[in-house]
Amino acid sequence: MGTPTETSTPLRVALVGYGLAGRAFHAPLIATTPGLRLHSIVTADPGRRAEALRDHPGVKVVADTGQLLADPADLDLVVIASPNHTHVPVARAALAAGLPVVVDKPLAATAAQARDLVEQARELGLLLTVFQNRRWDADFRTLQDLLAQGALGTVHRFESRFERWRPAPAAGWRESPDPAWAGGILHDLGSHLVDQALRLFGPAEGVYAEIDARRPGALVDDDAFLALTHAGGVRSHLWMSALAGQPGPRLRVLGDRAAFTAPRLDPQEAALRAGSRPGPGWGAVPEADWGLLGTPEGARPHPSLPGDYPAFYAGLVTALREGAPAPVDPADAVAVLTVLEAARRSAASGRTVELGG
Repeated sequence: MGTPTETSTPLRVALVGYGLAGRAFHAPLIATTPGLRLHSIVTADPGRRAEALRDHPGVKVVADTGQLLADPADLDLVVIASPNHTHVPVARAALAAGLPVVVDKPLAATAAQARDLVEQARELGLLLTVFQNRRWDADFRTLQDLLAQGALGTVHRFESRFERWRPAPAAGWRESPDPAWAGGILHDLGSHLVDQALRLFGPAEGVYAEIDARRPGALVDDDAFLALTHAGGVRSHLWMSALAGQPGPRLRVLGDRAAFTAPRLDPQEAALRAGSRPGPGWGAVPEADWGLLGTPEGARPHPSLPGDYPAFYAGLVTALREGAPAPVDPADAVAVLTVLEAARRSAASGRTVELGG
């Protein structure tokens, strides 16, 4: 592995997977982050191989992680953006090869697997972090700023939604009913929603959930609601759905001084999917899409902070070069998976599941 303290040359990054996550999210962010160089891409698909070479001329493309890790001295970091069921084995292999690792969410299919992975990284003294990019959404950053200012007073309810209109199941691993594949909307969008709620309001003590597969032919959950009771007293209500013909507001937060509502999703995902790359003005939210800060006297538009996905990889460079904390503590991912597992138990029993500690 390269020496992180040598700042004259970029860190050499291997990207495992070139589907949507690898192609649209990770590769553009890696390629535009000072201090990083996209060195290798792993994909066995000939079409994606051609895409990778077209998108990133000069990158090395290999068919599997065995080839990638045959000479770990060529690399400084491995980013895993392959299907969920591969996260743990690929991360284990990369850590065993002496390489720091970024894993796209969810870190693992189960909290136990995630804990074991975190322990492996700790024992080896290697960085392990999780790409919880929605921590850098514009709406989330703006809400964090309002909370830091005390603008809402004491918050008692947090409502958060990721709702889509995808009425027919698509082909692919996300629709697999095998629990080991960690498909379904709870692992997919729930990983973001729960992470944001825990990040804002601390640990959950109780979890109530309704989880359904509603689309004709669906084999995995595609519509879910979670109610979390946080240790500090805040209640989080979280919705995720593939069958929302009219999505609700992205965020609604109620405090004893004011409320904040963010109407729509952060613009960064759409920009990345369209082929845009971070640069000047990145993540800016049009004034028409600003959230509303509401008081008994009325509501007014509140300026939105820009979204900042590049901050994840910038923080990663600082962590590797200077020993700063990882941009996302992997223990947070264990906490998220613990809540998701409790949600499944709640949905199966129809009762609130209490979490200790």
